[in-house]
Amino acid sequence: MMNRLSHLLLVLILIFSVSAHSQQVPYVSSNDWAFTDALGRKVIGPDQAGAKKKDKTVAMFYWTWHQGEDDTSYQVKNITEIVRAHPEAMKDYNHPAWGTKKPGFFFWEQPLFGYYKTTDPWVLRKHAEMLADAGVDVVFFDCTNGSLTWKESYEALLATWDQAQKDGVNVPKIAFMLPFGPVANSDVSLRQLYKDVYEPGRYKNLWFIWKGKPGIMAYPDNLEKSGTDKKIANFFTFRPGQPDYVDGPTRKDQWGWLENYPQHGYVPLDGGKFEQVAVGVAQNAGPSTDGHCSAFNLPGTYGRNFSMRNGFDPRIDGYLYGWNFQEQWDRAHELDPELVFITGWNEFTAGQWLPKDSWTGDPFSFVDQYDWNHSRDIEPNKGWGDKGDVYYQQLVDNVRRFKGMNPIATASQPKSIVLGKAGDWEDVLPVYKHYVGNTMHRDHRGRYSEYYTNNTGRNDIVEAKVARDNDTLFFYVETAENLTPSTDPNWMMLFIDADRDKRTGWNGYEYMVNRRNPKAGKVSVERNVAGRWQWEAIGEVTFVVKANTLEISLPKKLLGISGSVLDLEFKWNDNMQEIGNIMDFYVNGDTAPGGRFNFIYNTSK
Repeated sequence: MMNRLSHLLLVLILIFSVSAHSQQVPYVSSNDWAFTDALGRKVIGPDQAGAKKKDKTVAMFYWTWHQGEDDTSYQVKNITEIVRAHPEAMKDYNHPAWGTKKPGFFFWEQPLFGYYKTTDPWVLRKHAEMLADAGVDVVFFDCTNGSLTWKESYEALLATWDQAQKDGVNVPKIAFMLPFGPVANSDVSLRQLYKDVYEPGRYKNLWFIWKGKPGIMAYPDNLEKSGTDKKIANFFTFRPGQPDYVDGPTRKDQWGWLENYPQHGYVPLDGGKFEQVAVGVAQNAGPSTDGHCSAFNLPGTYGRNFSMRNGFDPRIDGYLYGWNFQEQWDRAHELDPELVFITGWNEFTAGQWLPKDSWTGDPFSFVDQYDWNHSRDIEPNKGWGDKGDVYYQQLVDNVRRFKGMNPIATASQPKSIVLGKAGDWEDVLPVYKHYVGNTMHRDHRGRYSEYYTNNTGRNDIVEAKVARDNDTLFFYVETAENLTPSTDPNWMMLFIDADRDKRTGWNGYEYMVNRRNPKAGKVSVERNVAGRWQWEAIGEVTFVVKANTLEISLPKKLLGISGSVLDLEFKWNDNMQEIGNIMDFYVNGDTAPGGRFNFIYNTSK
């Protein structure tokens, strides 16, 4: 009898354990996070964005076509690097710098995560978090060429994002964008996707639902009136893609993907409102084609630095400031649709086409991507150094304006903390949550000869808190598993922006705690010198480690803080690799919150 009871108890424990592990944890929200980019632009908060709005959706064009069996003896070709070293190559299709593969396949710049494939789970997890942090609700996969749906990539993404969702990432939902017309290829793709994903109900938790049905940008016109085709026609909410940058909708059910300013509103609604407006970073169009699609390397095309209202930004680095992107967003804010469709996140690649291929460049065309100015990827890149994420900042800022925000969480009342005392942190608010499960290691082939490994994921930071009394600030951080030894390099560092001003300190951080490994129960406190990665010791403070928690006691006077009202930003980082490079916060170890985001601790309300 006892053996049977023991066996039953064991089974119940296992069932409960599996069930608890498979349950989705609450979504992490970036609402209470700040962000200031390398240009000094700070994203807005709730006071500027206004109250959270209902029924506002942000869609992002996303490319899953970075896949396939590459020739591993071939070196990736970067247009920007080639033209910088060989400007004459732009006049010669057969210049050796372009390589021998014809037509050539090129990147306009190297993405921050390298020349990756969209089958790489490490990259896909990074994308899930970055898009969620920006407030993107849905991604549309580019399947507009032929009947290609890039199955290998979307399978990898669905599996990765499904797990990320369980780990607390409010991942964007997924949808597909098929060819720009009622052509046979569109029907082939519709049938394949319906049979493979939708009919069997795979990953329903990730489907984009629009007007009560799964949404898809596709033409249903050529589907048969019976059998499976009839089921397909009734299954989706169809929004056929309108391809032209000038003409606007030619039928009432269309959506746009990229247009010149001022963009049209798509699918009219009651009261002069619209379902959808397209917002682009730049447009491969210009005066030589009366604003219609052309090669991006033609003179006068509407690059990142272009505005219909103001012309071309005269600054040599005008491509960084996003006149085009902001003008397009201004139009979207004006029309205030239900959904904004943004082009785009991660295309990065371009073919090199001759005039015989129906493009207008001389002697050849780079159509959709070309260089730093004539490109439209928001995903951060390596070529711009610490400015590689300026369009990500602009995205976050405008999404907040479009969707509105919730109020910043209120800090709890002052409280003295006894470091290491059980229960002392239980009633401290706010609780700053971060993602579990994102310290996975990388081991995956990139494009062509590239191969990527990254084993820097170590301490998985999942929660932080701050408390204060009259004289002291107390910091708490928690990891998913027990902390590694404090003798590890670059172990659990705390960055503090005490005045929330980027002009003071290294990227705004005037103080850094624990840059040097702890000794004898003390962690170092250092003050920044002259805004560079240079720090001077100003003291040592007490810390306590218990299993998966770290607590630090920090006198206010050490940070130059006085008074009872606090308004500061902070972040935790473990295992930084490129010391002094803020872009490392996106790539290595674990950072909470990710990238340039900071937690805000404010006691004024």
